[in-house]
Amino acid sequence: MGGSNMQRTGKLLQYINYRMRVTVTDGRQIVGRFMAFDKHMNVVLGDAEEFRQLPPKKGVADADREVRRTLGMIILRGDEVVGMVVEGPPPKDEARMVKAAGVVGGPGMGRAAGRGGVMPGGMPGGMPGGMPGGMPGGVPPGMPGGMPAPGFGAPAPGAMRPGGRGF
Repeated sequence: MGGSNMQRTGKLLQYINYRMRVTVTDGRQIVGRFMAFDKHMNVVLGDAEEFRQLPPKKGVADADREVRRTLGMIILRGDEVVGMVVEGPPPKDEARMVKAAGVVGGPGMGRAAGRGGVMPGGMPGGMPGGMPGGMPGGVPPGMPGGMPAPGFGAPAPGAMRPGGRGF
């Protein structure tokens, strides 16, 4: 059983970013970009649209009335998914897809953010000493090079024991 699941997973992986039509248990069809799935067959679709057949009106021969609704990004629960059909290939160029979505890159640059430690050169705002408001003499005691000393800011040793008693 494990091997067949791996084969299905491998087959589905090749359709990531493809345009897919997913049929759900109540008869609706949802078309969107196939972004992710898991072992329960929960499916994530981006730029999704729902297509629903309306019942025919009395006395009208035209029985194919369909309502379209824009959904955006959705997650479909695996036990609701009846079937999936490929509607179209992924976009040729990711940049073209981003441009079509109206997302434009800015002049900035992405950088990792710290966790609030004191920077060696002081605060980015130009305050000397690395502390808000600055400190005479630069870095506070116990903080060589501006980096926090081990245990700096931690609770007192007895504070973490239940009831204040040691074990």
